[in-house]
Amino acid sequence: MQIHELKVKSKKNRKRIGRGGKRGTYSGKGNNGQKARSGAKRDYIFEGGKSTLIERLKKVRGFKSIAPKKLVLSLDMLEKKFANGETVNFETLVAKKVFRKNEISSGVKILGTGKITKKISVDKEILTSDSARIAIEKAGGKVVGASKRGRERKADMMRDEKKVEKVEKAEEIEKTEKPKKKEVKKATSKK
Repeated sequence: MQIHELKVKSKKNRKRIGRGGKRGTYSGKGNNGQKARSGAKRDYIFEGGKSTLIERLKKVRGFKSIAPKKLVLSLDMLEKKFANGETVNFETLVAKKVFRKNEISSGVKILGTGKITKKISVDKEILTSDSARIAIEKAGGKVVGASKRGRERKADMMRDEKKVEKVEKAEEIEKTEKPKKKEVKKATSKK
């Protein structure tokens, strides 16, 4: 098919009323009022000033977050599924069929329910509660990631970056400036 073979559909003209013809005195709009005017639009919920259906319905307070909740993992599950010296990360959790690959994208958090005796290392991509981190470290394992929420973790990282920047700037200034000799003023005593 080529451009010259295309057929354009004719556009249907908008119905225009009130310009003479066979529509009677009021052109089908009735006897005056808001809806008879040109460009008149009325809220479809409006019920003549009384409480509308939506206003009469019960109010459900609060809101439901659209952010997906993190998957919860207990210490008991880690004890069952993982051996000594293994690392806990997204890949190992999927490989050991603890969670499915499609649901793990929302994140995982380890909670301190249960007991653990094996030395396990937890990657930084997995969050841990304070009690879980303490229990894992007591058992001889290590937690690489911070146990804080995302917002708090970002704030900490930003604070650390600022500290590093300050230290680097101070070092640069010290290198560029020549060391100044301190002038020692001799105290003259009045006799």
